[in-house]
Formats: sequence, C-alpha cells, structure tokens
Amino acid sequence: MRMLAERLGSGTATLYRHFASKDEILIYVVDSVLGEMRTDQPKVAEHALQGRGSGGHSCQKACASGAERLYGVLRRHPGILPLLVSQIPIGPNGLKRREQGIALFLANDFPAELAARAYTSVAHYVLGFAIQQHSNASSEAAEGEELVEFFAALDASEYPAIATAGRHLPGISVEDEFRFGLKLIIDGLELAASAWRKADVG
Repeated sequence: MRMLAERLGSGTATLYRHFASKDEILIYVVDSVLGEMRTDQPKVAEHALQGRGSGGHSCQKACASGAERLYGVLRRHPGILPLLVSQIPIGPNGLKRREQGIALFLANDFPAELAARAYTSVAHYVLGFAIQQHSNASSEAAEGEELVEFFAALDASEYPAIATAGRHLPGISVEDEFRFGLKLIIDGLELAASAWRKADVG
C-alpha cells in the first residue's frame, strides 16, 4: 500500500479513505486494465450477438476476436496475471466483458449451461497461455534451438514419434500456437453446441 501510494503521489491514509481494503484496490487495478478492451463491438461481434452470419461462423470469429484482444491486454500488462489467478474479476469492466462473452454464445443458440462453460473455457485458455508465455518469454528462442538439437539426438528407435515430428515442436511462434489452440477450442465448442441441441431435440 505504501509503495502504491508513493507512485500515485499520495499517502496510504488517502487510499484507505477511498477503498475499504487492499483487496478492493486490487479489484479496481485489474478492472482498470480490463477496461482497455474496446467496448465498441466490431461488426462481426454485432452480427454474432444478433445471431446473424453464416451459421456459427460469425460467432466463432467474434469469440476469437475477443480472446485475442484479451490476450493482447494481458501481454501488455503481465503484472496483473497473478491477480487474475487469485481473484475473479468483479469490477464494472470485468462484469461487462463477462456479460458480453456469455451473451455472444447465448445469442447463437448455446444452451445456458454450455454458454457459461464456453466462456470460462476460452477465458481460462487465454489466461493460462498468457501466464506461460510471460514466464518463458526471456528464454524461449534459445531453448527452442537447444530443443531441436536435443530431439534430433534422441534414439529414433525408442522415440519414433519425436524423431518424426520433434523438429516442429519448438518451431511454432507464440502467436501461431495461441491462435491454433484457440481455434481448436472454438471449433470444438461449436460442435458441442450442435450435439447439445440434437440431444435436447431427441
């Protein structure tokens, strides 16, 4: 609290006159960062929220766009990553992002339970990827080269799968890996929604 007050050019007593506790301050710190995500929905998101577009295509694009915007915010502000692990964002901006995310799935015929699961699955993927990427950022390039050499030196008779594909494991950029995994999740959610609807009809 003292360090935060000094950075703000204030005193701890002043902070406590505006906030009930340190935890409340941290809630608003996280919420302020989440506010960087654009509140104006891109056209594709507007259409998806209205259930328009080619099947689930607009929904998938809007979901991917929102996830990438959140990922961008977390990469710019890695200091809030531990806070997001220890708390659920319940400030105004956090609630707005949650509302928009769940509404996107509901508007595209996801059952309520699946809409909730879909939102949390995507959000947790983005958060987890951002945490891992931040932890490995400084050594990623060097380790990639070392891993290629390490995999190449393994006994191919004992590790035939690694011998075949190992050279591709470290060669994927962080951004490509993020988008690849995100697409798998979003495509899988659309399949899950379709199966859920068929089960309800049956």
